[in-house]
Amino acid sequence: MHPRVIEVTERIADRSRSSRAAYLDKIRRARQPGVSRQHLSCGNLAHGFAASDAHDKSMLAVDRAANFAIVSSYNDMLSAHQPLQDYPAIIKRAAREIGAVAQFAGGVPAMCDGVTQGREGMELSLFSRDTIAMATAVAMSHDMFDGMLCLGVCDKIVPGLLIGALSFGHLPCVFVPAGPMLSGLSNAEKVRVRQLYAEGKVGRDALLEAESQSYHSPGTCTFYGTANSNQMLVEIMGLQLPGSSFINPGTPLREALTVAAVEQLDRISTLSPGYQPLGEIIDEKAIVNGIIGLLATGGSTNHTIHLIAIARAAGIVIDWQDMADLSDVVPLLCRIYPNGSADVNHFQAAGGMALLIRELLDNGLLHNEVQTILGEGGMRRFCEEPHLEQGRARWRAGVESSLDGDIISTCAAPFSREGGLKLLRGNLGRAVIKTSAVKPEYRRVCAPAVVFEHQDEIKQRFDAGELERDFIAVVRFQGPKANGMPELHKLTPVLGVLQDRGFHVALVTDGRMSGASGKVPAAIHLSPEALDGGPMACIQDGDMLELDADKGVLRTLNVEALNRAAAVFSGSGQQGMGRELFSGFRQLVTSAEEGATVFPLATQ
Repeated sequence: MHPRVIEVTERIADRSRSSRAAYLDKIRRARQPGVSRQHLSCGNLAHGFAASDAHDKSMLAVDRAANFAIVSSYNDMLSAHQPLQDYPAIIKRAAREIGAVAQFAGGVPAMCDGVTQGREGMELSLFSRDTIAMATAVAMSHDMFDGMLCLGVCDKIVPGLLIGALSFGHLPCVFVPAGPMLSGLSNAEKVRVRQLYAEGKVGRDALLEAESQSYHSPGTCTFYGTANSNQMLVEIMGLQLPGSSFINPGTPLREALTVAAVEQLDRISTLSPGYQPLGEIIDEKAIVNGIIGLLATGGSTNHTIHLIAIARAAGIVIDWQDMADLSDVVPLLCRIYPNGSADVNHFQAAGGMALLIRELLDNGLLHNEVQTILGEGGMRRFCEEPHLEQGRARWRAGVESSLDGDIISTCAAPFSREGGLKLLRGNLGRAVIKTSAVKPEYRRVCAPAVVFEHQDEIKQRFDAGELERDFIAVVRFQGPKANGMPELHKLTPVLGVLQDRGFHVALVTDGRMSGASGKVPAAIHLSPEALDGGPMACIQDGDMLELDADKGVLRTLNVEALNRAAAVFSGSGQQGMGRELFSGFRQLVTSAEEGATVFPLATQ
């Protein structure tokens, strides 16, 4: 193992010793001998299977058959979740074939940042993660189940499902993905049309046609944003079947993998000798493996928040310094849009997760001795890939070298010697920057501030011709306490155009940019946020700022500016589109570096 990986893992374990021990004690006390439902009264149990058919009712009436919960984010509006419509029937049939029962325990909300981007609904996005966690807990609260299958794909859904499932960490849990849609319009062409639209050179009809060719069928969006980073994450943490993340929906192999997930859950259920509870799989090593996967693939910056919240749900405390220290030694091995032109289907064809995990293991950059849903064998078993054999999913060794060196490289010849994330520090606070898509010549910007308090203001001033210069955009009051920390993607085309015109531009914000963070340097998640005493609330137009991604610096050169009275937040974004229902969340939420969560550390 690389000494830095060992050092960070041990540091996390030491920091988390008491909280982790308390969490493990809690879930071990929660485990009950036999099937969970045997502890219910006859009236409780009768309610629990009243709607079941005769076969399942007879199985649930005795204390021998395992009962598996299905918790799903299915809806038929969003492409990533639409394929999950057929999963419950497949799962129930597979459970019956092995002498178990599966019940649809509950659905969780699934909103799409792609639909709400730049709209008021985006201000519910981050909070939807903790809502999903609570919905998962409600689904599992009937105490009828001996294991759970979590069906989810996109941005806040997988982290929310996992946080909720960790409250039932005494139960085994398998994540079941839906897979990406087939490739459509190339990412380079999509970006070109978006920039032309931002410049007013093409109309809305051309933009809609390009977007429709990009997002065109059931399945996850194919760029490497938060949704596909989610799939990488749960697989590299051992919660999904090897190689199952990026198999397209509607294929025989996709269905066979869903059946195999049920069979694997049965092997590790509370009634099995191979019992493997979720709360013991998600330990310090698994969390570090997740961080390393994020860095090696250039994954979504949202996971600098989500991973912290997931870890806290298991009694583990991590921070951005842990991620930054690992980023110093974990090379960037993948070029997937927005860090390259390829999409996740191309990544899968080049060798996919099996090759990535093999390369990291062979170079001492990933913990092998971990618990996974497969039981024994550690992460080495995830160097295999699935295939169909007589209609069933079987596994074979994955490729040992990349089939496309422009998409997946090696530790000996990486795309970058360091991971794609950096921690920025200075007199403005602490922030995260994704550097994997930013060319080296753009990673340092020293320029006057232009202050905005809503992302729409940038487009308005751009259209008015007021931004044809070097500047650092300071977009504040976008943190979790202010307005729920929306993603600010509407800024990307405008700032990209200005950078292409030769201006030195950058972004500083207490908001988010996520997996689509692109070629413009963006210091995001700035903490403390402006509404919570952050120094950025004192910045005014013209103050000189420095952002240096290579040196990890974010500061104002006008130190006296920090003594000014802070700007006042208008609070205009707290009503309408359901935002008023989340006022309690805004009051309770922690900082971005604490996971931007309304939940306390697992044992508090």
